Amino acid sequence: MPPSNNSWSSSQDDNEGSKLLRKSKESPFIPIGIAGCLAIVVLGLQRLRKTEQKLSVHLIHMRVAAQGFVVGAITLGVVYSMFNDYLRKPRQG
Repeated sequence: MPPSNNSWSSSQDDNEGSKLLRKSKESPFIPIGIAGCLAIVVLGLQRLRKTEQKLSVHLIHMRVAAQGFVVGAITLGVVYSMFNDYLRKPRQG
């Protein structure tokens, strides 16, 4: 039986790295949001030692800041996409 050209074969170059790069090119604000979220978490954990706040309050503030950054990045991505789709002249080709 000859090998079939199955789209589920693992020989295609669709590993996690290439998927992430492809998705990053389609919507560049998502990786920016993820990186910002991670940066806020790391900075918040570093400040945890120096703060006089209760742990639960500090973690809530970190969560709100990280979520706000991600939502802001997604919102900017949507606005950018709408600008490209509706206000700029569509490219012919």
